[in-house]
Amino acid sequence: MYPSEYRYTKDHEWVKVEGDFAMIGITDHAQHQLGDIVFVELPEDGSTFSAGDEFGTVESVKAVAEVYMPITGEVTEINEDLEERPELVNERPHDDGWLIRVRITDPSELDELMDAEAYESFVEEESK
Repeated sequence: MYPSEYRYTKDHEWVKVEGDFAMIGITDHAQHQLGDIVFVELPEDGSTFSAGDEFGTVESVKAVAEVYMPITGEVTEINEDLEERPELVNERPHDDGWLIRVRITDPSELDELMDAEAYESFVEEESK
């Protein structure tokens, strides 16, 4: 269900590493919990964040949820498609619904994140 090459956080973000860069989004579980997403607020290119910092919000018909940086990095790109089509986060959360792309500052932080199997177990435990 969750891409095996990604890393995951307990706040339900995912990280797809691409060399010195990473794409970041929210998981399928997170988008299901939020419901229909109507607006996404993202940072500007060039913004820098530490792991754990809030970098944006995802607004649904039910709630507004903060999105947190899984790793330290500098934003190099935002998914501009989400301005016109925020529902991409619902439809394709693990690919077209990505939020930001960052230059990784500290690759060792990736070791702190869960793999897909651990994340699936975490979601199952959390749902009990």
